[in-house]
Amino acid sequence: MSGTIGGKYDKMSPDDVLSDLNVRESDGLTSTEAADRLRKYGPNLLEEKKESMWMKLSSHLWGPIPWMIEAAALLSGLLERWPDFIMIVCLLFVNTALGFVQEYKAENAIQALKDSLALRARVRRDRKWVDIEAKDLVPGDIVFVKLGNILPADLKLVSGEYLSVDQSSLTGESLPVDKTAGDVAYSGTIAKMGEMNGVVTATGMETFFGKTAKLVSEASTRSHFQEALVKIGNFLILTTMAICAVIFLTDLFRMEVVHSAQETFGQLIIFILVLIIGGIPVALPAVLSVTMAVGASRLAKMKAIVSKLTAIEELACMDILCSDKTGTLTKNQLTVGDLLMFNADSEQEVFLVAALASKPDSKDAIDDAILDRLEDKSQLKEYTTEKFIPFDPVRKRIEAIVKKSDGSEMRMVKGAPQVVLGLTDPEKAFEEKVMTEVNNFAGRGFRTLGVAKCDAQGSWTFLGLIPLFDPARDDTLETVRHAKDMQVKVKMVTGDHTAIARELSGQLEMGTNIASVHEMFADDVSAQARDDLLTNADGFAEVFPEHKFEIVKSLQHRNHIIGMTGDGVNDAPALKQADVGIAVSGATDAARAAADLVLTEPGLLTISHAVEEARRIFGRMKSYAMYRISETVRLLLFLLLAMLVFDSHPLSALMIILIALLNDLPIMMIAYDNMPIAKDPPSWDMKEVLTIAVSVAILGVISSFGLYYIGDKVWNMPVDQLRTLAFMAILCGGNLTIYITRNTGVLWMRPLPEPKFFIATVIPLIVGTFASVYGLGTQDFVAIGWHYVAMAWLYILVWFVFIAMMKPMFYKMLGRKFEYHESYLKKQNA
Repeated sequence: MSGTIGGKYDKMSPDDVLSDLNVRESDGLTSTEAADRLRKYGPNLLEEKKESMWMKLSSHLWGPIPWMIEAAALLSGLLERWPDFIMIVCLLFVNTALGFVQEYKAENAIQALKDSLALRARVRRDRKWVDIEAKDLVPGDIVFVKLGNILPADLKLVSGEYLSVDQSSLTGESLPVDKTAGDVAYSGTIAKMGEMNGVVTATGMETFFGKTAKLVSEASTRSHFQEALVKIGNFLILTTMAICAVIFLTDLFRMEVVHSAQETFGQLIIFILVLIIGGIPVALPAVLSVTMAVGASRLAKMKAIVSKLTAIEELACMDILCSDKTGTLTKNQLTVGDLLMFNADSEQEVFLVAALASKPDSKDAIDDAILDRLEDKSQLKEYTTEKFIPFDPVRKRIEAIVKKSDGSEMRMVKGAPQVVLGLTDPEKAFEEKVMTEVNNFAGRGFRTLGVAKCDAQGSWTFLGLIPLFDPARDDTLETVRHAKDMQVKVKMVTGDHTAIARELSGQLEMGTNIASVHEMFADDVSAQARDDLLTNADGFAEVFPEHKFEIVKSLQHRNHIIGMTGDGVNDAPALKQADVGIAVSGATDAARAAADLVLTEPGLLTISHAVEEARRIFGRMKSYAMYRISETVRLLLFLLLAMLVFDSHPLSALMIILIALLNDLPIMMIAYDNMPIAKDPPSWDMKEVLTIAVSVAILGVISSFGLYYIGDKVWNMPVDQLRTLAFMAILCGGNLTIYITRNTGVLWMRPLPEPKFFIATVIPLIVGTFASVYGLGTQDFVAIGWHYVAMAWLYILVWFVFIAMMKPMFYKMLGRKFEYHESYLKKQNA
């Protein structure tokens, strides 16, 4: 899309357009011509690229994470471990379904755009007016548009007095736009006043509306969650495969060269396959998805509906929130500002005259705003309207001739200040004074109406100026302040004039450095200058949908996590492109379909609470990821070192499977754990994640190796009992690791564990303890009794406390310092 709306017909005269399209306004196209053009240009519909369902499905079964789960399922089947096979296949289908559902987001957005288009149109065909389906319109059709119509295509207006069009959902302008012959009106906008004829200049995907839909379909964004998941998955897969290869080659060497191994080649293969299943984190995507799903349920209670689970993680990490103005930061409701009187006795006199020059039943936003400010509406009954002359762009005023109850006749006028002022034949000094005030209002972003009356003797009196503006929502300032506290920069993005944006931005404490897109995207602006404008600007004004889209993309390229709020069709492309698109309450279907988060309650304060909850959810996911990495590394390194030192496998295949099950399934309750709110936007810092996880794992290996050594050299346990002791060290010691990774400080650092989470983590400890005491009645899992279990528990707890004390030192070495958000500190102090 170009930097300006429209195409080659924008600056052409109506006659030139008609000539270029080879049509006469009085005749319209013939049915034959229309049919030929329909074949040439296609139907007036938004295109939708279809992809087979199987192709979409297969795309979610291909990649590192699916390969990881598929390999585990295949190995489980080869081992004929059918319960494991069924569980892993279920995990595969759950993860596939989560991604598959998201494929329809762009299609839903386009469908919502299609649904908001006009369904029928009044068109001149074969020299007569007929009603046809809007999809059959072609360039060159003569279309009649009147009050209430949704414009069916892009039109060049050719005749008629005027048309007032509400295009706020398309361009973001907060006020209706007056159009006359020669102007362009856009598909999908709504006629609010007047009626005109227009010639169709563009249909379907060639309309401005269609180009907006094309941006939606082209929008794509990276998922930081998926990136982190792939990195973690790749790390664990490579670690697992590398250590398994070393174990396999070592065992093979002992069997074929040293002849010291007591197992067969088949038993070795089975053990390696089981070890791979135990090492590959098949439950990782599922646990993180469950954590986000539970968080989504909580967000729903906050009136924020999540349509894409991974958006929760993006919301937590968001550092810039680009917010549409009209209907998002503001009420999208014209309001009267502080009235300025000149020759009126009172403010109510000005509002009475302006109200008499209005139509109460017109549903006009300006008339409604004025009538709302008239305190005593019964005064209107004292007047009878003899004649009403509506607004038109030539006269630029509304005039009413009214008769008072005493029989006197008066003229009441409101309209453009310079026009209304001219009726009163003012003195030069008075005219300059009024126009100075008009310019002051304009500089602050107000639209101003002049009000005057004429008595029966023909004497005009200029009464005053009525400023109109779209006020901020009641909770917007609080939201902006809260966002600042969360270290989230809010940037306004609006189609309104720069002065209007600057005034509102200043009121909301968002800054007054508002960049105009004409300034930012001018041809002579260098890339560096544009970068500086993007980075330093507090907001952007006079933007079109393609500009919002490009602004979001440009900020993303500067490694920012971008949130975008909006409510209109014009916001849909940027909502889709943003890391987290947020459709506010009352948004259009197109905006809701393109968004990742839909607010069901007016105002933006919900976003602030949603960010807090998202940061809690992120903390849970990060905690689990570190725990899972740590336990995988701990298990594999322990098996490798124990085999090299003691020349035997310290765990049986059954024990490895049991550890894998007991490690992951109960830990899903981490989705309910209490978490602090980070002051700054968090991130998937893989250096931090891997350093802490591997450091804790190494200490855990030393701990487990030490217990195994004590059992072998001090307690003189036989090999089968040593395996049970090693099982207890890995399972029980490992499960306690979640309490080490769940925060960055000491164990008793608040918030304390949530009861459901605590109980869930205790269950595998109890199971592991009783299994170690009494065994499982098989040769692979023998009992060691309460005496050794009690001493083992004492040893495990001492090491647990030691590792917990070492963890803050690891964070200090990394230079990491966690800070609570102020709202969380207040809650804790209370």
